[in-house]
Order: sequence, then C-alpha cells, then structure tokens
Amino acid sequence: MPKISVLMPVYRTNEDFLRQAIESILRQSFADFEFLIVDDCPEDDREDIIKSYTDPRIRYYKNERNLGIAESRNRLIDMARGEYLAVVDHDDVSLPERFARQIAYLDAHPETGVVGTKLKTIIRKRVSSNPTEDRDIKMALMRTCAVSHQTAMIRKSVLDEHNIRYEKEFSPAEDYCLFCRLISHTGFYNINDEILLHYRDHATNTSHTQFDKMQQATLAVWAFVKAQHPVLYNEFLLKAKHTTFVRLFGFIPLLTVVTKANQTKIYLLGFILLCRLKSVIKIKEVS
Repeated sequence: MPKISVLMPVYRTNEDFLRQAIESILRQSFADFEFLIVDDCPEDDREDIIKSYTDPRIRYYKNERNLGIAESRNRLIDMARGEYLAVVDHDDVSLPERFARQIAYLDAHPETGVVGTKLKTIIRKRVSSNPTEDRDIKMALMRTCAVSHQTAMIRKSVLDEHNIRYEKEFSPAEDYCLFCRLISHTGFYNINDEILLHYRDHATNTSHTQFDKMQQATLAVWAFVKAQHPVLYNEFLLKAKHTTFVRLFGFIPLLTVVTKANQTKIYLLGFILLCRLKSVIKIKEVS
C-alpha cells in the first residue's frame, strides 16, 4: 500500500498549468505514493494530456457526469489507499521536498491529522502567513481558513473514523468547512519555515469567479463553528482585533478604528491616538 495518496481533481485545466502541476508531483523527493486524478468535465476531458505520462503511479478516472468539486474530492478520498492524503490543485506547483517534510511531521506526531505549508503566489509573489501551532490554528479557524487547503496533507483515518467528507452544501468553501469539522477530532500544524508550494493566483480562481457565493458559504461555516465550539469562539472574540478605516474622499486614510475585546482605540492618520473607548456591561439587581 502506498504511504500517500495524491488527490488531484481536474476541470478544463490549461494544458501548460496541468503539466506543471503533474510534473511537480512526479519530481517529489518522497516517491512512495499513488497519484489519483479525477476529471470532472466529461465533454472536454484532459485524458490525452494525462495519459502522455507513463508513470505507473498515475491512476486516471473520468466522471460520467459533472459532479462538482466537493463530490469529485470525495470520490478521490474514497478511492485512496494511502495512509495520508495529499491535496493537490490542478494548476499549482508543489516543490520537491513538500511531501517529505509533511510526512516527517505526521509520522512523528500521531495526534496531528492535518499539516499545511507556507506557499507563495506565482503572479503577485505574496507569501502566506498562517499560524503554526494547533491552538493558534484552531483559534484562527473561527474566522478564516487558517490552513492553505492546496498545501494540506491529511491523515485519512481521521476522516474515515469520524465520517467526515467535503460538503457540497458549503461549496465553494467546502475546504474551510472540512477543517472546521475536524477541530474536535485532531490536531493541526503548518510548516512555516519553508515555502513548499507555488500557488497560481489568476482571474479564473474560484475565489474570484464565485466571490459572492464564497462569502455566503463562509458565513454558513461561521454559524456552525460558533454553535459547535462556543468556548473557543468566545476566546477568539476576546483576542481578535478588528480594524476599520475611515477615508477622506474615498482614499485618504483619515481615521483608523481598532477594536479588541471591549476596548476601541481611534487614531488620526493611522498613528495619532485620539481616544480610547471601553464597553462596560452592568447587571442591574432586581429586588
């Protein structure tokens, strides 16, 4: 049985991008994996591209009908035979040591079920800044997807034991939802001392093309996270910092309002402290 199952859903992927993604997996320094690829576009498949690679670790499947990203990812999970699942998007580039670094951590930390890595965007050259340790990641998950999904490696047994899969009802935030479902069941870690993936940030990314739908799905995730993890959520509220800008003529930053817990600070031009406001809750005694 392979140590890793690499899971790649494909949908009308640009040929150059797809080849770069596939070749980045085949160049991994850790070689004990099966490479499962599911094509979710039956009428416009990429079979010829994928079958041009003769590596025996590649297993190609084509959905008979379009299932969508969540169900395609679930099909990949159900077919996987590996101990660990490596999430791979169809147009990103995994650097050669990615799998080796993630496996080393998971093998040494059986309490951890999800390991992400630092990434760098290909076009804008931005570097991710997610928290490193389990508690900080879980706290951040109260408000954001604190593990870059395209870098994740997941312990398959955790998903199977708790019957957790991607939920299409939360698409296109199904990855964020999955991580939040795992909060009570396993530990998280992000490898932040090395960039291990190059993320292709372009105009056709789901985060751009389905922005409104993503916002609605994220709100739905927040609702169930608040209900399922009230203690963690309240701790997050106490520690979280919210910043609002008041701009003159729409672009000149006039006032900066920073709120943390029950205290608000208002700055002029971003650095001159004008005032502090503190909220106090009084409970009236009833005789």
